[in-house]
Amino acid sequence: MKPKIVKNQDGTMRSLSNRHVQMIAIGGTIGTGLFLGSGSTISKTGPSVMLVYLILGLFFFFMMRAIGEMFYADPTQHTFVSFISRYLGPTIGHFTGWTYWIGLVFVCMAELTATATYVQYWLPSVPAWIIELVFLGILVSVNLIAARLFGEAEFWFAMIKIIAIIAMILTGVFMLINHSVTPLGHVSLTNISHDYTLFPHGIFNFIAAFPMVFFAFQGIEFVSITIGEAKSPHTVIKKAVNETLLRILLFYIGALVVIMIIIPWTSLSANSSPFVQVFKLAGFPAAAATINFVVLTSAAIAFTALLVLITPIMSLTTAISSVFTIVTGVSSDMYIIVYTLTLVAHRRYRASTDFLPNGFIMPWYKITSPLTILFFGIIFISLFFIPEDIVGAVGAICWTLIFGGIEFLRQGKTNLNNTN
Repeated sequence: MKPKIVKNQDGTMRSLSNRHVQMIAIGGTIGTGLFLGSGSTISKTGPSVMLVYLILGLFFFFMMRAIGEMFYADPTQHTFVSFISRYLGPTIGHFTGWTYWIGLVFVCMAELTATATYVQYWLPSVPAWIIELVFLGILVSVNLIAARLFGEAEFWFAMIKIIAIIAMILTGVFMLINHSVTPLGHVSLTNISHDYTLFPHGIFNFIAAFPMVFFAFQGIEFVSITIGEAKSPHTVIKKAVNETLLRILLFYIGALVVIMIIIPWTSLSANSSPFVQVFKLAGFPAAAATINFVVLTSAAIAFTALLVLITPIMSLTTAISSVFTIVTGVSSDMYIIVYTLTLVAHRRYRASTDFLPNGFIMPWYKITSPLTILFFGIIFISLFFIPEDIVGAVGAICWTLIFGGIEFLRQGKTNLNNTN
């Protein structure tokens, strides 16, 4: 017997199943951070990139458990920002909502930049800004038309990405078993361990990989955004939070291992998709072209068109790889602010009468909560030591001081008017 579909007070329907919720989260997380950005991080850190993914995965798990705990206590909320408004006040809640939106805009800009990189695989002579304008128009139109099919559309977009990753992993396993030879040498596990040191290009490059990998995990909070429309929220919250990150890590680590056993990490290009490089070396040029098309679906996200138009303008004067690094850095800055405020709101929730001691509890809260906040703070500080990220980090501080100050004054004026 199918669960009865419940209508929320705002008119939305609780029609999303666990498969929708998890796939939307996976689809929102697995994108250019893996398909394109992994080339940059591997070139910086070598095989140690897997350690970076594991460390960040651990802290994202703690953050998601904090969000999951609040949603378990009140699954009627539609976004985690609602809890920030409830426990930190409407001023901070409003500031967080706009900050999150800005972060999403820069995610879209990164996806659009990556799209130009992918398309230039086929059309190398076409300027990046023209490709970006064309795809911006197409994707805005598609998203406007398909908005009502969001759940099912995102499910299948996520499925395409997963199929691409699984196809590459299976190709790598097949080549490993058959001791295949490529122009770069034998496919072997020793390609990972050969000349390996923990910091092959110095500890600075190791630390510099964290912001890019942080960007790769952004979007995992989409699990919580879909809870308000889940059929059985309490059941879905536990399964989605606990299982989604594990699956993402398996895909990430599996993909990284396969990339590095086929392509010696010292030979990997930082400026093109490792997936395309793998299939070309495997002798499947058609598959390489197909995967290049598949990764385009990782850029099929709703665009805030006006601001995203900045991307083609940047591409007129700056190299694509630099544009990608800059916009991912700014996006990460915004997300760090939002995620940190979410964890602070969770601490307020724990001290409130809403706290459910027998709910979906964040593990080892007294240790993991402050550690996660500290960790996000360290990543933010590290941005000031990475040339491409300094502008974004300074911009995030300016945004917080200026827009946060405006919001504080606006709320103070509203409160004063209400008392008169």
